[in-house]
Amino acid sequence: MPNLPLAIYTGAFLKTTDNLTEQSTTPDTNISLDEINALIVDSIRDIKGKEIVQLDMRGLDDAPTDFFIICSGESNTQMRAIANNVNKRLKQEANQYPSSKEGNESDTWILVDYFNTVVHIFHPDARKFYELEELWGDAEVTEYQDI
Repeated sequence: MPNLPLAIYTGAFLKTTDNLTEQSTTPDTNISLDEINALIVDSIRDIKGKEIVQLDMRGLDDAPTDFFIICSGESNTQMRAIANNVNKRLKQEANQYPSSKEGNESDTWILVDYFNTVVHIFHPDARKFYELEELWGDAEVTEYQDI
């Protein structure tokens, strides 16, 4: 198992623990969900993520969350860099911490869960295979141009 911080959601608090420190913080309630999503998209663009799409799933009865933000990275290295940048900027600029992160160095899909928004970072082949945009085709879609 890699030596990564373990994020545990404990009701109103998110506790981040690693081998050196233990930190508890209350998420910033002054930032809107739209601002969080804009920050996520900007963080993806920093690392040149491609084909960024936001799915607004609030109108769907069976949706697991309010938003999916989906993008593609050309390599595992770029995908990790995107996930790390999203995590870093949300911590620094919005005091937001993920409830979980799935995927590792060799995976073709990294998922970062921020409760109301779930970020999916795909290798292009995996994105075509899983077709999340088609699976949740009834969601309101916002597409962002590549930079």
